[in-house]
Amino acid sequence: MTVVGPFGLSVRDQALEADVQTGLAAVEAGLLDATKSDVPFITEAAQHLVLAGGKRFRPLLVMLAAQFGDPYAPGVVPSAVVVELTHLATLYHDDVMDEAAVRRGVASANSRWGNSLAVLTGDFLFARASHTLADLGPEAVRVQSEAFERLVTGQILETAGPVDGRDPVEHYLDVLGGKTGSLVAVSCRFGAMMSGADESVVEILTQYGERLGVAFQLADDVLDIASEGHESGKTPGTDLREGVPTLPVLHLRAAAAAHGRPGDLELVGLIDGDLTDDARHAEALSRLRAHPALEQARRDTVRYAEEARAMLAPLPEGYAKAALEELCDAVVHRAG
Repeated sequence: MTVVGPFGLSVRDQALEADVQTGLAAVEAGLLDATKSDVPFITEAAQHLVLAGGKRFRPLLVMLAAQFGDPYAPGVVPSAVVVELTHLATLYHDDVMDEAAVRRGVASANSRWGNSLAVLTGDFLFARASHTLADLGPEAVRVQSEAFERLVTGQILETAGPVDGRDPVEHYLDVLGGKTGSLVAVSCRFGAMMSGADESVVEILTQYGERLGVAFQLADDVLDIASEGHESGKTPGTDLREGVPTLPVLHLRAAAAAHGRPGDLELVGLIDGDLTDDARHAEALSRLRAHPALEQARRDTVRYAEEARAMLAPLPEGYAKAALEELCDAVVHRAG
């Protein structure tokens, strides 16, 4: 048994392990090649986050989904490069919008080179992803463009906030389906599609990826509050301090609005106050950890992960299916 990919995914079959490891190594080489430019500075900026590492969660899903067809088909690795380049490009843009100073343990591109260059570098990565995508055929271009539209729509909806009368929790889950679920779903779709898997298998894996992507983000929401360490790759309470709406806080606000309990209202007021003060931040974090809203967010995470697992039921038993099921377990474990 060998551990590969994010979450310490265990692979119990040597052939599957070899396929996954070979594929991920080829993706890494493809990412470096796709981010090279004749202008040395552009290469440096474009490779900034590539070289910082990352889970490569989406390429891993491409490789696992490809096991339901021919994992060595020529489009598998390039499609994984496309989804990872797209993901990396969104990180450059996200860091500008969030005014982030650190990403993956290194200075964010915007803090190092300024917002304008960070945005343009993200655009450069989108361009390179499109260049690779064009060689994969018109159907791949259509699938990716639809996913990218959903991703951007999710980002816009998050920025705009829910319309009057819309449940903020429902709005937030819709946002995550666009921002995170869409690209994870496409990772699974591309792996299956490029490998020549049956259309029914392609659809099953796409639906699996959509739900797993939302569960993955919800687990991060829970970790931001519950973690005592750095499992999520950032300091606990970072989103809380920066006023980023996450599911535990949204559940807290819903409870305060519905029941008007003094403790809930007081905690909402604390969270809405100045959390740059370390003492106030620590108090808000401690009280939110003890609030039922956190457990409610955990249950939502488990629900999406279990929905993802259920989607896999019609697929043939085997090591690839077991690995995809284990990813559901791993997401739930992160939020546990």
